[in-house]
Amino acid sequence: MHPAALSDPLAGALPSGEATLNDHLPTKHLNIGFVSMRFNSTDGVSLESSKWCCVLTEMGHSCFYFAGQCDRPAERSYVVPEAHFDHPEILDITRIAFSNRVRPPVLTMRIRDVAGYLKEHLIKFIRQFDIHILLVENALSIPMNLPLALALTELIAESGIPTIAHHHDLFWERKRYLVNCVWDYINMAYPPRLPNLVHVVINSSAANQLSHRRGIAAYVIPNVMNFDEPPPPPDEYSVTLREDLGIADYEYFFLQPTRVVRRKGIEHAIEFVRRLGMPARLVISHASGDEGDEYAQHLFTYAELMNVKLIMADQIVGEKRGILPDGRKIYSLFDVYSRCDLVTYPSLLEGFGNAFLEAIYYKRPLLVNNYTIYSIDIKPKGFRAIEFDGFITEKTLQQARELLDNPALVEEMTEHNYRLGRRYYSYRTLASQLRSILHVLSGEEE
Repeated sequence: MHPAALSDPLAGALPSGEATLNDHLPTKHLNIGFVSMRFNSTDGVSLESSKWCCVLTEMGHSCFYFAGQCDRPAERSYVVPEAHFDHPEILDITRIAFSNRVRPPVLTMRIRDVAGYLKEHLIKFIRQFDIHILLVENALSIPMNLPLALALTELIAESGIPTIAHHHDLFWERKRYLVNCVWDYINMAYPPRLPNLVHVVINSSAANQLSHRRGIAAYVIPNVMNFDEPPPPPDEYSVTLREDLGIADYEYFFLQPTRVVRRKGIEHAIEFVRRLGMPARLVISHASGDEGDEYAQHLFTYAELMNVKLIMADQIVGEKRGILPDGRKIYSLFDVYSRCDLVTYPSLLEGFGNAFLEAIYYKRPLLVNNYTIYSIDIKPKGFRAIEFDGFITEKTLQQARELLDNPALVEEMTEHNYRLGRRYYSYRTLASQLRSILHVLSGEEE
């Protein structure tokens, strides 16, 4: 790239051989810099970024990480605490930004100061790991860290570094972001319109909205699982899971494999267990996350009123197996899926539905609300589930009873779903789509 393409503050920001849209990237081996607020959780963004990294690595590329928290290999990671949405300074900026209609001047200064600091570290990250392409995971999608989005937007505009913005959520999908005093920043960075920036969304509705609201065309790449490598059967390690959760032998184990946030509609799962009339416990695998604990307290109150046994298992469920300081086992998502009898997925709103795909991959029957993206993008492909449309009906309950009483029917349904998952949501599909995007960024013919 010509030196004149960079402004003075960023002179030399990119490594030798840096690329713009008009240059040819070394597509046989790229250093790809993943950027997000965190890479250390079982949330959908972190899980999906791991899958993308796996596929990109198999394609011959190398992956590196910039985040506020990161559990990826230290030698490939660059951690700046202020990049996390949970950093005290970022939390305070977000609180003020989304509780006022007029911006205090001091807030502008704070946002600009942190953005400048983060941009400096992004430049160091690019230099340190000789990054050819940035792959931004949700940091340009939803305004949980305004300074990080501004830093990225300025860096991408000033350097010309080819960038993929992977949008799992978009700000207009969250009511809490619609009252604010930072519309100028939101319009600038969520997401930005830049010639060296390619956008990827996870469902067709988001692509339509992005085009309508921002005039931006986007690739649609849904979430994926490695369907070409089926999961192994449960092993001895997870034999103790039911006992550790307090589930009796005669009780069904129903799994709610999501965070405890309002849009997950977990009240419907509690009502489902209550009305089903079969001994069961509902296990929630994840914690509350970024939306506070009020909803969790509401669920416990509701479960008590409904006489449903509700278990929060986030302390003993993680991305990987391990041991807690008190000696208790940590179980993986594979363990809880492989040992549960039914997955509940009553979400009111989802960007796609990681838990849906996980249930298909681990061959579990599932209860699913007919949320918008499921009805538009997933259901038409022929998947089978116990469905309800906004509220639990007797038909829903009867379907569930028939499945739980008939293992052969469960096997038929789950095998059918697995075949469809392999066809539409496999790593092979992702690899093909990523290859096309990299060719676009490199300016090469496919």
